[in-house]
Amino acid sequence: MKRYLGLLLGFFAGAVCAQQAPVGLPQPEKSPRDAEFGVVTRRFGLERRVEMYQWRAAGQGYEKVWSATPIASAAFAPGHGNPQALPLASRRILAERVTLDGRPLDPQVVARLGEWRAFRPNFSALPGNLSATFQPEGDGLGSAENPLDPQVGDLRVTWRELTLPALDGKVAMRSGVWVLQPQAAAQPVAQAGMPASSVNKRALGWLVGAGIFALAILAIVALMRKRRR
Repeated sequence: MKRYLGLLLGFFAGAVCAQQAPVGLPQPEKSPRDAEFGVVTRRFGLERRVEMYQWRAAGQGYEKVWSATPIASAAFAPGHGNPQALPLASRRILAERVTLDGRPLDPQVVARLGEWRAFRPNFSALPGNLSATFQPEGDGLGSAENPLDPQVGDLRVTWRELTLPALDGKVAMRSGVWVLQPQAAAQPVAQAGMPASSVNKRALGWLVGAGIFALAILAIVALMRKRRR
């Protein structure tokens, strides 16, 4: 009888451990902020992309394009010169610490599962010196007086934010830290883990199975006692 009870307790302990999964949503300890533009995201990273309208060689002539890097034009024909550098740098700001259910999330989880997505900020906090240079253009800002007819040297600035998918089935608690599950690390982001609804159904199945198993064990124990009497 003791052996059966031990098996029962062991089964329940394994079921509880198997169900250890995050309940809430990951949260950055401090929201990433692009201080120069007053842009903030509540996600896990913020990326500023700066492009400048420039000349580039094209076949036997030249064309104008948006480029995030300076295009050297020293050898270009007169009238096709570009500024030597972008007056404003692109940059990336990552959340220094992310928590999940009050426990730290391993940075590798963010690095592996994070997805950069287009982000249109609220420009209400745009500093005065920049509001004199830039105006809203598409999902970002532009310096062209006429956005439909930009000139060489004009800038446009856009942002992206780093998001995380649902982490059910993708992370596990290890020594007080949420770490990436091996199967999640080995699979493409779109296929890693399972949807939250599937995980919840699987958890319900475990609980129902555990209940049936417990009733079966109790029935066996009761039968053994009756036979001994």
